[in-house]
Amino acid sequence: MQNLISKYFGISKILLVAALVGGSITNYVSAQQTAEVKTAVGTKKVWGTVDGVTIEGLVNGPSAAVADLQIACVFEYTEGDIFKSPALPAELNGMVHLDEALKGIITEVRKTGKFKGYALETLLMDPPKGSMGSKKLLLIGLGDRNNFDAELMKKVGSVAMREVLRLKVQTVSFASDIKDAGIDSPTALVAGNVVLGAFDAYRAQAYLNTQHVSEKMTVKKLILLAGPSFFTVAGGGIKEAIDQLNAK
Repeated sequence: MQNLISKYFGISKILLVAALVGGSITNYVSAQQTAEVKTAVGTKKVWGTVDGVTIEGLVNGPSAAVADLQIACVFEYTEGDIFKSPALPAELNGMVHLDEALKGIITEVRKTGKFKGYALETLLMDPPKGSMGSKKLLLIGLGDRNNFDAELMKKVGSVAMREVLRLKVQTVSFASDIKDAGIDSPTALVAGNVVLGAFDAYRAQAYLNTQHVSEKMTVKKLILLAGPSFFTVAGGGIKEAIDQLNAK
């Protein structure tokens, strides 16, 4: 694992893109277009809590983040899509490193059509012990890259949370991998939308729990991954989403 982390982060002036971006947020969209001071790899910050669930930001890649469940997102497959332009170069691309950590299985299931990456399609994996930081990996499809809309991330967040609750995990790490794929997405907007969608699903399940038709909620922490250049911008969107949720 140490070698994996070193490979992922041992690059001079590395540019990691926001692995999670989202939100029905408007105040931070223009801010993300300007350069910001890079945040150190490994930095973590609690952005807030919603309904007792801690929401934490972390500068890390999906292959190295530690949680009960890692969630990563992929578009519908096109030949070599995570390895060639407009995708980020391999040394900066979290999805490439995740694929390498699992000895190419992500590319294999996508290339052979076993996982097509249709919007909201899911695939659950149990990675070999020590191959990545988290115990399980869930892929969520984003559909056609040419038609990506940040609003989709609300639905992605909801699907993610429903799987988290179904699997009864306590900690979950989320990476959108949109920028890794070469899509110029609005960082704060995407990050906030994931949070809003996740807690829309969480609250629906919590209501069922009060009606005694759902098991006890287990999730305690949602970790949102971001890169050094996008950590603060993503955090702004996340915090605004948290404020919206807590105001309801």
